[in-house]
Amino acid sequence: MLRFRNASIRRPTGPVLSDLDWQINPGQHWALFGPTGSGKSSLLEAVAGLLPVFKGQYEHPSPLREVVERVAVDYRFDRNVAAAAQFYQQRYTADTAAEAPTVREVLQNQVRPPGTVDEKSIAPLPPAYADDWLAEIADRVQIVHLLDRRLTSLSNGETRRTLLARSLLRRPKILLLDNPFGGLDADSRVRLHRILNAIAAEGTALLLVTTPREIPACITHGMLLENGRIRWSGPIAERPEDSHSRPETLTDASLLPRWLNAPPASFEKAIDMRGVTVRYNDKPVLDNLHWTVCRGEKWAVLGPNGSGKSTLLSLITADNPQGYRNDYDLFDRRRGSGESIWDIKRNIGFVSPELHLYFPREQPVWKVVASGLFDTTGLFRKLTPEQAEQTDFMLRLLRIEPLRDKRLDGLSTGEQRWVLLARALVKNPPLLVLDEPCQGLDPAHTARFRDMVDELCSHSDRTLLYVSHYPEEIPRCATQVLQLQAGQGAVRACVNLHR
Repeated sequence: MLRFRNASIRRPTGPVLSDLDWQINPGQHWALFGPTGSGKSSLLEAVAGLLPVFKGQYEHPSPLREVVERVAVDYRFDRNVAAAAQFYQQRYTADTAAEAPTVREVLQNQVRPPGTVDEKSIAPLPPAYADDWLAEIADRVQIVHLLDRRLTSLSNGETRRTLLARSLLRRPKILLLDNPFGGLDADSRVRLHRILNAIAAEGTALLLVTTPREIPACITHGMLLENGRIRWSGPIAERPEDSHSRPETLTDASLLPRWLNAPPASFEKAIDMRGVTVRYNDKPVLDNLHWTVCRGEKWAVLGPNGSGKSTLLSLITADNPQGYRNDYDLFDRRRGSGESIWDIKRNIGFVSPELHLYFPREQPVWKVVASGLFDTTGLFRKLTPEQAEQTDFMLRLLRIEPLRDKRLDGLSTGEQRWVLLARALVKNPPLLVLDEPCQGLDPAHTARFRDMVDELCSHSDRTLLYVSHYPEEIPRCATQVLQLQAGQGAVRACVNLHR
């Protein structure tokens, strides 16, 4: 079907894959593994024809776009959709959320141009697909009930299935997926496994980047990439047990004491919520939540997709306007009592999948990290010598100095996430809010990041909120749990989470 013969692949920033000798044969379904930055996503892009082969050969049917379909990882697959989904706070703002297209409009390629004021002034585009074909695909990936929902209102799992439906509508022979299970709760992962197994059984070949813990039953072959080269490939049953080595350290131990020696926090309670309720279209997302987080406490925030975790965090980070209609304190001050959002954000280091999705990617890494000093999505001012040194210190602490001058969009997905983690840490905040921080990281870096959070938080009065769908990712320093279910929270001790 497809074959690379001694091929080398490059990005605008330079070569990323070398000496590829590999092919996909009929009936095979492949999983790609490897450390962060090893070239997994680049290989998917090369298969899709999005990255050039500058040495060797890539043999494939023509036209390639009628054979291979790469499932989009976010909204940027279409400029009109990307323009309609403008910023990561949009889903919490009723007026702007209403401007986002519906799932049906996205799937039928009927999204109106950005800035359209009068919908009647533009003739609607004809639907791209017959209604019965759309209905069949929507039913297959279980999104029939979502077709008339706004795209920005979807949960992570709902968005993943919507983007999968968009690709299946094109009837591809080979389907490419990049970390499709990232950010999904246990039930959503089980559902996606079933969907992918059914797609494979119907004759569509699968090629996906994943982790060893999330291998669909339909996968027949695997490939391990390291440093842009194939270390191993073959039948999945023969996959090596230790797929890649664990990095010894992700921080410079000699610099860690300086970061830990932060000024003491000036508050007693980071969060004190009293009957907090958030509704959208009369549907409660958070329902009468009472929750108190004292200085120095370490919390795991758990719950399935759609349970209200992102909405809860948006109240804490001052990104949700419904904060003004609720009774709660942030850093010992009642929300809406005259403080600015910047007064709140300066106490918080924050990273989330939504922030990653909307963060501008044309800036170099050092500017991305430095923007965390000002809580902006990009650097828009000149740094003082002290701020420049603080930025360089964080690059050294997390051992990402070699990425300093590279553009964010020239990095792998995992490397981008690591840079955004550095941005969250750069100002040494008293409260860390880490929402699915390990999405896109390989298992070894995930384990080391968990250990690093323990190093940063265990021996200080730093307050931590950590969100993950994988119990083994929760840092051991977490001693309490907020369990959300359908917008309601239950507090319990953090037991039986760690292995």
